[in-house]
Amino acid sequence: MTRRKALAALATGVFAAGAAALGAATWRRPLSDAEMVDLYAAGSPAAVQSHHVFHLGHSLVGRDMPAMLAQLAPVEHRYESQLGWGTPLRSHWDPDRVPIGGFEAENAHPRYRDAREALASGAYTAFVMTEMVEIKDAIRYHQSAKHLRNWAELARHSNPDIGLYLYETWHDLTDPEGWLNRLELDLSRYWDRKILRPALTADRAIRPIYLIPAGQVLGAFVRDLEGQGGFDELRSREDLFARTPEGKLDTIHMGDLGNYLVALTHYAVLYQRSPVGLPTQLVRADGTPAVAASSAAAQLMQETVWRVVTSQPLSGVRFSEA
Repeated sequence: MTRRKALAALATGVFAAGAAALGAATWRRPLSDAEMVDLYAAGSPAAVQSHHVFHLGHSLVGRDMPAMLAQLAPVEHRYESQLGWGTPLRSHWDPDRVPIGGFEAENAHPRYRDAREALASGAYTAFVMTEMVEIKDAIRYHQSAKHLRNWAELARHSNPDIGLYLYETWHDLTDPEGWLNRLELDLSRYWDRKILRPALTADRAIRPIYLIPAGQVLGAFVRDLEGQGGFDELRSREDLFARTPEGKLDTIHMGDLGNYLVALTHYAVLYQRSPVGLPTQLVRADGTPAVAASSAAAQLMQETVWRVVTSQPLSGVRFSEA
């Protein structure tokens, strides 16, 4: 048995000994819009000064975005992660049945920690999960709601006070349904109604899992950016995305400017603070300088993040002045 499998077995055993069997969830009807409003009305618990975050997901989490988030945080911010290539939550939960693609390559860095071992430690204050894209395929083939709920219960078993977050991502720029159109439609039809609400109703206590609305921020920012003609270094949606060494556009993964925008979104939700005025000169996970947004572009990014986050009840961030 490998060390990773042994740790996974240990953590699973600890969880099983102290909690009801995961398969015994009571799947009620999905919450109505009014019930969701009531559930999220109070907002998330009081803001903290520092977080210890675990990120679970794939390459749309990556290494650079969490590193940027740590540099934006007000005081010491610690984090670890477990990632894969296009990995559904189901693969992280049961890698022997549905292997984690690119596991060795994606986790070959000092911030990797086995997810089950990490959560069993009870040391984390925030657990950020995301689902694979294509999101509708994840829902259809990989039981997204079930596995969001599984991970939520596992995290809460070792630390009942841990903050749980679902990170909403985006789709390929070339999506035939239209990239902005998908962002506008997918939050409600997939992330909310097909993943979040069913997972919540399987929770015996029906406790919130808060949303990190990165897809919504991207959509709002791109509309503003392109509507006003852009900036010298950032004129269109494509300038948020990475490029290959040959200069070809990567139509799914963010570049430095996109990662900065997504990191700002995580900051606003996790710390419940406006990102307006945060630094722009950051470094990547490998220590090299990241491309920085101009002061004007950064201000639009930061203001957009705060506007979107505070207008989205599922974020748990109650409105206050920036």
